[in-house]
Amino acid sequence: MAVYLALKEVWRSRGRFLLIAMIVALITTLVLFIAALSEGLASANREYIEKLNGELLVFQSGTELSTTASRIGRSRIAELRRVEGVAEVGQVGFATAKIPQGEDAAGADEVDVALIGVEPGLPGEPEVIEGSQLLRDRSNDVIVDTGVTQRLGLGVGDTLRIKVTQGTEEEFYDLTIAGVTDRRQYFFQPAVFAPLLTWDKIKPQGTENIGQGELVSNIAVVRLQEGADLPAMAGKIEQEVDKVDAVDRRTAWEAIPGYAAQQSTLDTQRYFTFFIGILVVGGFFQIQTLQKVAQIGMLKAVGASNFTVGLAAITQIVTTNAIGVLIGAAGTILLVSNFPENIPIMLTGQAALMAVVSLMLIGPLGGVVSVFALLRIEPLTALGLAQ
Repeated sequence: MAVYLALKEVWRSRGRFLLIAMIVALITTLVLFIAALSEGLASANREYIEKLNGELLVFQSGTELSTTASRIGRSRIAELRRVEGVAEVGQVGFATAKIPQGEDAAGADEVDVALIGVEPGLPGEPEVIEGSQLLRDRSNDVIVDTGVTQRLGLGVGDTLRIKVTQGTEEEFYDLTIAGVTDRRQYFFQPAVFAPLLTWDKIKPQGTENIGQGELVSNIAVVRLQEGADLPAMAGKIEQEVDKVDAVDRRTAWEAIPGYAAQQSTLDTQRYFTFFIGILVVGGFFQIQTLQKVAQIGMLKAVGASNFTVGLAAITQIVTTNAIGVLIGAAGTILLVSNFPENIPIMLTGQAALMAVVSLMLIGPLGGVVSVFALLRIEPLTALGLAQ
């Protein structure tokens, strides 16, 4: 009876209840969009580090885990390989480059990419999903992620021309795509992986530094022997190798400049939107309660119990909220699916599910005050018959 009464009123006053459902839908869209933006920005920052095939990253000490400030030379790599419990160590270097589009490279639109130097066959080199891995340290073969292939329409065997600044001159290098890996953005840029020696030659630098001195990378990626304890091995590496900091992948990506501040800002926006939703839904159903005092009094006068009245109110609240959440979720999925690939919007299943579950609580939390108000209504007082 309670459910029937609740749904009957929703249907008879469908315009009013649809209005609040659409408000919930807009709140749902905003919450899910912020969640997708948060996940997309985080992924665009950390994707390469998150997917690294090594358990520990080694930075130069005193650089606050900054990949741009850290410098790890060959001599330090040799020391890392001698640490007991270390299986393999690979050097990884980071730089940026541009890929001109069109035949006239000098005047064409350009795509910014992360130019990452890796050692073939060692930790840091990504696994390809098409083509072949890097085979030689000095080859002009590269691996690109799907972000490059999708934006430029290139594939295995194609020539990739990159532009870098060395000294005061712009230099162009033609590289051959040997393999394609899954998406591995770094600092919001699609990635091009070159053999470390080739990377050291073509990266942006002063012309006087090309090929000079020890081969230096930004970080070292360490793969541990099976069963090794991560915290214990990190401490052991820092103890046995001078002037290095060893951390796990999560610690490394959370130390990326701006990552923590960016995520906390978006999380704050999401929580405030959720709180606003509770207040809006609560206010609507509180007004509904005040408008129905006489009707509720009549129901109680003819024998309706508090349980029946409360269940009817909860049914209305949950139904209205659920309709709004479903409309908002469907709209958000359509909105996100139509964004271009280069915009960092990513609505993952886990993030969407958590957001939807939390949004389903907006109605019950916001309407709890109105339910208690309904339960306190006295029939005689509501009908104006009390002395």
